[in-house]
Amino acid sequence: MSDHLVGRQTSHSRVTLSRIMTATDVNLYGTVHGGVLMKFVDDVAGAAAARHSGGTAVTAAIDEILFMEPVRVGDLVHAYAQVNWTGSTSMEAGVKLTAERWDTAGGEPLKVATAYLVFVGVDVSGHPRPIPPVLPESPDDERRFREAIIRREHRLARRKAIQEARATPSE
Repeated sequence: MSDHLVGRQTSHSRVTLSRIMTATDVNLYGTVHGGVLMKFVDDVAGAAAARHSGGTAVTAAIDEILFMEPVRVGDLVHAYAQVNWTGSTSMEAGVKLTAERWDTAGGEPLKVATAYLVFVGVDVSGHPRPIPPVLPESPDDERRFREAIIRREHRLARRKAIQEARATPSE
């Protein structure tokens, strides 16, 4: 196998999933449970990561998830994902959730959540495997790529600071 993998354009990884939220998705407050939306986010991001990497990709981290509007029973929720950045075996997928309100058919979809997740491509033994580089296609894709690098740097710096703090004996 060659050490050089051919890059894939951002559009290669784009995935959209949609589902209607039902009564089984509701929390005690009468809105869709955040955990239901988190699973939906992980599903669509995982599909984008697998599509980009050409095989199995597993969730390694969730950098951020932001809920902006409540989702209600009957809402049609659309999840959009794409790979924003790649390393040698890991990649960041960005996700946007929108909702079409059931009681205002034809209305403009509301942006209800955004998220950033990190995936690692794995082989059949579960070991990290090389993944192709992502090739941003538009100014938005290039911006997402740059912002993903910032999130990665923060994630690694936070991990290092925590490890150093744990290594320091407490008084």
